[in-house]
Amino acid sequence: MHTKPKNILGKNLIWVISGLLIYTTACKSTQDLPPKEVVSIIEPIPQIESDDSNSDDSLKAMQLLRQKEAAIANYRAAATREFDILDTELDLRFDYEQQAVMGEAILTITPYAKAQSILVLDAKDFEPGSIYFSHDGEETSTNYRYDYKQLMIYLPKPVSLSDTFSIRVRYTAFPERNSGSDNLAITDTKGLYFIDPLDTVPGKPTMIWTQGETEYNSKWFPTIDKPNERFTQTIHLTVKDNLTTVSNGELIAQKPLADGMRQDTWRMDLPHAPYLAAVAIGEFDVVKRDLDGLPINYYVEKGYGAGAARVFKHTPEMIRYFEDLLQVKYPWPKYDQIVVRDFVSGAMENTTASIFMEELRLTEREAIDSEWDYIIAHELFHQWFGDLVTTESWANLTLNEAFANYSEYLWNEHKYGDDLAKLKLIVETETYFQEAETKQVDLIRFDYSDPEDMFDAHSYSKGGVILHMLRNYLGDELFFRGLNLYLTTHAFQSVEVHDLRLAFEKVSGEDLNWFFNQWFLDKGHPELKVSIDYSIPENLLITVEQTQDLTLSPLYKLPFEISWYEGEERKSMRFILEKGFQQFALENEFPLTQAYFDEGKNLLTKRKGEFSSDHYVRQFRESQLGIARYEALDSLVIRVEEDKLKPLLAEGLKDPFWSIRELTLNILQSNPEWISEGMEESIYTIADKDEKNSVRAGAIDVLGSLNADKYYPDLSRYVNDSSFLIVSSALMAMNNVSSERLDPDLFERFESETNYRVLVPVAEYYLNEDIQGKGDWFRSKLSVLSGEGLYYFLGYFSEYFVSNPEEGAEEAKAYLLDQMQNNPQVFVRLGAFQGLLGFADDETLVKQLQEIASKETNSQIKNYFQYFLQSFGDEN
Repeated sequence: MHTKPKNILGKNLIWVISGLLIYTTACKSTQDLPPKEVVSIIEPIPQIESDDSNSDDSLKAMQLLRQKEAAIANYRAAATREFDILDTELDLRFDYEQQAVMGEAILTITPYAKAQSILVLDAKDFEPGSIYFSHDGEETSTNYRYDYKQLMIYLPKPVSLSDTFSIRVRYTAFPERNSGSDNLAITDTKGLYFIDPLDTVPGKPTMIWTQGETEYNSKWFPTIDKPNERFTQTIHLTVKDNLTTVSNGELIAQKPLADGMRQDTWRMDLPHAPYLAAVAIGEFDVVKRDLDGLPINYYVEKGYGAGAARVFKHTPEMIRYFEDLLQVKYPWPKYDQIVVRDFVSGAMENTTASIFMEELRLTEREAIDSEWDYIIAHELFHQWFGDLVTTESWANLTLNEAFANYSEYLWNEHKYGDDLAKLKLIVETETYFQEAETKQVDLIRFDYSDPEDMFDAHSYSKGGVILHMLRNYLGDELFFRGLNLYLTTHAFQSVEVHDLRLAFEKVSGEDLNWFFNQWFLDKGHPELKVSIDYSIPENLLITVEQTQDLTLSPLYKLPFEISWYEGEERKSMRFILEKGFQQFALENEFPLTQAYFDEGKNLLTKRKGEFSSDHYVRQFRESQLGIARYEALDSLVIRVEEDKLKPLLAEGLKDPFWSIRELTLNILQSNPEWISEGMEESIYTIADKDEKNSVRAGAIDVLGSLNADKYYPDLSRYVNDSSFLIVSSALMAMNNVSSERLDPDLFERFESETNYRVLVPVAEYYLNEDIQGKGDWFRSKLSVLSGEGLYYFLGYFSEYFVSNPEEGAEEAKAYLLDQMQNNPQVFVRLGAFQGLLGFADDETLVKQLQEIASKETNSQIKNYFQYFLQSFGDEN
């Protein structure tokens, strides 16, 4: 699964939300407590009389005992295998009005390790009907108990290891019941979702889709909903004849039925885990591709097929690249990618059928600037790591997610080069460090309160960087041979972290416990103080000290690289840090005045190097590595070293790494007074001709801030560009043009657009110029925007009706209240709340906000709501 939304308008939305919620980390979460059933059996620590000379020791001993007992009680083991489901056959119909699934399931089962007489199936929020047991051709009705979570089925006779039997269950499932989530990664728990089921939302298609991770597919069919289960499956879907269905495996039959209905049958002949079962139903455009006989299809709502062809165009190349890299063929009979509305995560790697959030639903023109390769690679790599080989328990989740995360690096490295790949690695490193400020846990951890707790920056970002470090240590040949052995040895099996270690040990011949113990089975990260002594230029002395808290984190064995330049030639030497304080002689012979620790940014370390600003100036000018030059420029910005930074900016505008050009433009937009005449010419050239549209857009932003009137003719050209990134920046820059010169008709040309990048600067223009009579226009855009685009537009929508209440403030408030209460996407609910704060002088509205906030299912957003609403309560 992928949970990271795209970088929009220069901001990563998940970081924006995280920043808004930082204060909540001071609150004590119930997740810090043992489960209720654990608390109830732990007796309170007895009071010890103060005059007892051994009271302190006794109290400490008792506390230690209770901690040890809690550790045992809270251990989240892999599920015990009592039965093995061999095959699942589902016959499903859908009640759109009741949002219910009417199903019949036939499960073919055998005992796993010993004879059994009671079968327990996960079946959440069902209304079960009759249940039948079939063995040796005879079918009999069985008794059962049901607690709305599990079916306890009493088998008519004990079954032995040699027995294979079937259970047939008729049921109605109600996914809407008891749903909701406390997690920003997976924002709901229905398992199966009806989208606009009665076709009441203008412009929104009716859809059904599923999202089963972690254990939510048992919301729509009975199963043993654990990741270490695995079965083949057949799914019969009865739908209206105008609808398209997608599921795992292959479509083997379509049967016309009466009353305009049709039954589609999908067969999955290779076994996979229950959470990877999926269906998607809707009116889709289908783009068909093929790779050496492997069907590759892209499904998206009607009218977006041409955009999907662009968005997903690299999929065949990705499959070929990953096959070559792993030396393991794509293991399934086809690969579908489906874009749906209101998805509750970024995407989900269902076997043969990945489902993606609606942000990948783009028109052909919007897809010109599509930057979704990372999430497409992520879900595709899961087809090997997660689907073919599956974590045996959620404690080992990183065995799925670290690899998918690292595939983003691998694809960038292959397709776009080392510099962009390393920038991706830095983003992951910083994402982990941000989380580590308030949370440091083992990467493999068996004490989580809820499986969703595992979907964090540790499992994803830290895990991916750790794999990169292992690759860097072993070298490419051994690393990828190890992955091949891991996949081929454990194909169609469940795994734990030691399986991965043993694969790498077998190919390398090296004991790697030291690496896995410190990175996978412990918490924290190295914090290093690094200094380089240049007093003997022919033999530099490098001193490295580990400063992390050793009561919380390990002392690391850490391979690292020191690099330097002899003229135009880059040289390097590798060392291994194994002590808390260690010194290394470089023995370089060629006299040096500057060397670099981890110049390539390969390590997950916090570094406290005593490096001067002059060091970073030289690093920027000397390093052959784009990521090192980026680091140098960024470090000087953070230090606010104006005198050191300014001379580098002209060079930054011409740097071969596009991200450095973009960073330079961002710096200059914040400091336009630093722009010299020669630099202005370079910026103009970039705006006109740079190969990267995002860099062109950054240059246009700078020109607009610098002198929008001067560049008005050029801005008028740029608004006709094919790229919406360019058009958006040009329109936003035009908001800085003198009002008397600006042509209002130019903005009105774009009123009919549906791309939020264009609508935002148009809305900005109407607000800046105080243009009235646009209430209908603002309202009309709500039906064409969704997801992140809607999030950004809501602020402008709210501001307009706060300023012009006579045009429909009450209707605007009602809309925002509805979005805050009912939108399935957390960040849209957040945006609606922020918009409503503009109307906070309305006491009735504040009471409505308080009522909706009290019912919010996500505790982090709820805390955010209540934090701001408390201030209104204090004022009253």
